Amino acid sequence: MHDAQFFPTPQLLNFPTPNSQTPQLSNSPTPMIKAILSFLMVLLLMPLGHALMILMEHTLSPVALHYAAFGMGVAGMLIVIAGVFAKGDTRQTLFGLFGGLLFWTGWFEFLLQYYATRYGTMPQLDPATGEIVTKPEYLILPATFGLWAMVMLLYLFSTANGCNFMNWIQRRIFGRRKAEIAARPMTRHVSIITFMELMMILWTSYLLLMFCYDDNFLGDSHPVTLAIGAGCFIGSLFIFRKQTRIKSWGANIRMAIATVITLWTPVEILGRNDILTEIWVAPLEHQTEMFTILGVFIAVTAFIIVKNNKKRNLQVEA
Repeated sequence: MHDAQFFPTPQLLNFPTPNSQTPQLSNSPTPMIKAILSFLMVLLLMPLGHALMILMEHTLSPVALHYAAFGMGVAGMLIVIAGVFAKGDTRQTLFGLFGGLLFWTGWFEFLLQYYATRYGTMPQLDPATGEIVTKPEYLILPATFGLWAMVMLLYLFSTANGCNFMNWIQRRIFGRRKAEIAARPMTRHVSIITFMELMMILWTSYLLLMFCYDDNFLGDSHPVTLAIGAGCFIGSLFIFRKQTRIKSWGANIRMAIATVITLWTPVEILGRNDILTEIWVAPLEHQTEMFTILGVFIAVTAFIIVKNNKKRNLQVEA
């Protein structure tokens, strides 16, 4: 990972050992196609996830909403666990990705919403229009910074991994003792790797955005906020460039998670400054567009699954 990049790449949570195989790289057209399709699949999940939350809030009563959200988190956790026992790198990656998204939505965002509502946390309002600028659950999200730092300490001091960004930090902190202090990786379960990658990069991006939006620190339109958005956009291009040389579907999808979330940061900043219209925050008013996004997502995901299954069948026959 380049030092200028703002978020950790999938290698941060992949923990390859010196004896483990790293994704094969190639300049052939096939990895490019895989990179584009993997990128599209993960990218389309972002507006669909936002729209799902909005639809649940508009169609369910408060009590039903909290039960449904809790059930969503349970389902996400079970899907991730099931992925540990699934066969194949790509299948495990998809289990971790889809289960992780349900887990994040149900047990992170909606759980914060529940306690923010329960204890009367007020949203941030636009002083000119009176419209909600930041929902209560996101206002209390920065309180999780200590928990985030705790998890990052685990990865920093207790894992040997292939992430250039993490290795750079470890070399600066540990020096020649890096191999001694961060000597071994965790047990490799691709579903858990994908799940934790999604959790940590989403968590990092939300904390960063909430810090930027806070007028006590920077503010929505502060030059540093805009520079961070620009830096994340440039960083996503570097990640995608590496992604286009990865041959396997699973590793490509895991890299796409970092590419998309890094790219989504400037999207959020542009939307916050009313430069970009976020149709996914009002899905009922943009039904045609949202159904189109859903249709493309289903088609791309089905294509990836079919192609991966064909490859597995050919390997079995061989």
